Amino acid sequence: MPAKDFLVRFLASGGFVSYIPARLTGFKKFTGSGTAGTLVALALVPVLPQGRLHFALFCLAFLPFSVWIAGLAADSYATHDDPRIVIDEMIGYWTAVAFMDHTLFNLAAAFLFFRVLDTFKPWPIKKLETSLRGGFGIITDDVLAGLEANLLVRLAAAAFL
Repeated sequence: MPAKDFLVRFLASGGFVSYIPARLTGFKKFTGSGTAGTLVALALVPVLPQGRLHFALFCLAFLPFSVWIAGLAADSYATHDDPRIVIDEMIGYWTAVAFMDHTLFNLAAAFLFFRVLDTFKPWPIKKLETSLRGGFGIITDDVLAGLEANLLVRLAAAAFL
């Protein structure tokens, strides 16, 4: 494998973490790789920029990078949104926790809501996933799922805390 493909696949797969469940389940649609990618994103939250503004700026910078890497990875794997591509889950989860305190409740609720929304893809998430191509299509539905999860976390926090 050329060095470029290796680096692209490394970045797109969360350091090859997504390969573990994908290998166990045979690279099908629901492999568990998305959950693995979301766990990587959760694990990285403490080392990402702190403070709402800095975190938001990081996400805004990571967004075009993730679109670019996802597009290159789709070309490398020769398939759109291969389950091993989890950089979309990473930016999606970080969107789910943006502009809020990173408390245990918020991080856990965002994880749960994001995984449900990313898995079942209610409207308009599914429409975005099927209508947009390339890296932009791979990333956009997860960012929308992250935005929706963010709103649900805020509603849950207001109702229960």
